[in-house]
Amino acid sequence: MRLFTIVSLALVLAVCAPCAEAQKAPPKRAPDVHYEPSSPAIVEAMLKLADVTKDDIVYDLGCGDGRIAIAAAQEFGAHGVGIDIDPKRIKEANENARKAGVTGRVRFLNEDLFEADIRKATVVTLYLFPWVNLKLRPKLWNDLKPGTRIVSHSHDMGDWPPEKEIEADGHKIYFWTIPAKKQ
Repeated sequence: MRLFTIVSLALVLAVCAPCAEAQKAPPKRAPDVHYEPSSPAIVEAMLKLADVTKDDIVYDLGCGDGRIAIAAAQEFGAHGVGIDIDPKRIKEANENARKAGVTGRVRFLNEDLFEADIRKATVVTLYLFPWVNLKLRPKLWNDLKPGTRIVSHSHDMGDWPPEKEIEADGHKIYFWTIPAKKQ
């Protein structure tokens, strides 16, 4: 009887293991950029340049440790959404939000920024590589509502000229608004 139970269990495991494996989400791809956080001075300058208010939903694409979404909630009363492909960064961002006491105003999603739903954003923040900004630009134009503000630390958008450009902590910060008539 014991042998029958062991054989039955082995058969069940052999049949069910492939089913469980098929239900797992496919592994996320490698990040496009290495993690390099913006300084507090740059975070503050980005949020001020975007004129963030309590009525905004700030999406930080490639959010890293969550500092921009957390600052938007803490300092400006906004809601924040951070998106990062690296699950370690999302875990760190959630812990930082808990420590900052803003878990009710921010959330962090372990997603690919090229596939994420960003349509609710009123402000988008970026600190990506130039080629990533260019690849992301069509998504920004297609998914975001006219009037949505975009700020980027250090990198522009190629032939889409910024409306404003400032310097903070030795770095350039660029600002655009999604136009009523998309380019």
